[in-house]
Order: sequence, then C-alpha cells, then structure tokens
Amino acid sequence: MENKTILLAVNGTLMRGLELNKNLLEVGATFIREDMTADCYRLWSIDDKHPAMIRTPGEGGSVAVEIWSVPYEGIAKVLLDEPAGLTIGKVLLMDGTMVLGVLGEPFLCQDQLDITEYAGWHSYMAEKTKQNNS
Repeated sequence: MENKTILLAVNGTLMRGLELNKNLLEVGATFIREDMTADCYRLWSIDDKHPAMIRTPGEGGSVAVEIWSVPYEGIAKVLLDEPAGLTIGKVLLMDGTMVLGVLGEPFLCQDQLDITEYAGWHSYMAEKTKQNNS
C-alpha cells in the first residue's frame, strides 16, 4: 500500500531550523519549497514564542510559509504537538492554490502584537534580534 501525503503550509516554529521543526521530521515529512500566502492574512506574535496567522479577507498581507509534504498518519501528531490555540485549516497561497496550513484561533491573538508588516516569523525575529543588539 502506498504511503499517502498531504501538503502543509507552516509559518512559525515548525519551519526549518526552528524549535518545533523536529515534529515534522519525526513523522517523516519532507520540505518541498518556500512560498507566500495570498495577501489576505494577518500574523501575530504570541508572547514572542510563536506566531499565529488568521485569514482576514480584504485586509492583511502576504505571509512567508514553508510547504511540507506530510504523511497522512503524521498530520494528527503534528497538530497535537502544536501550542494551544493553533489549528489546521485551509491556506490560500499567492498563486491561488489552497493547501492545509497552521492557523491561529482568533482568541489566541487578542492583546497580542500584530506583526503582519514583517511578512513572516523569520523576518520579525530577525528585526527583534537586531533591535536587541543595538
């Protein structure tokens, strides 16, 4: 029987080189490419520990994501190991295709810092590090 996989867009600590990337690797996921969402998302920093992305049609911006091929059996484990308030939903990419992706629940973003202007978690963290080293 063939192992089936599904594409998953990740926008935070599941990305290559970050602390939860091991969760993807442990279930046999394979990195496919870097990509961008359509320009209808907002991104928040959740206490500077991880981001949360929410689709906001008619406003927001494009967010940097990584596309991974994840075995069907591994999707549930990846989701269960995500921080509370993060979920999997459909994400619209810049080219108009739709894939599964990690999204935040709206309650999680209340009273958190909107970092949409940075267009991604890596960019936000790099700017924060630069400011801290100044």
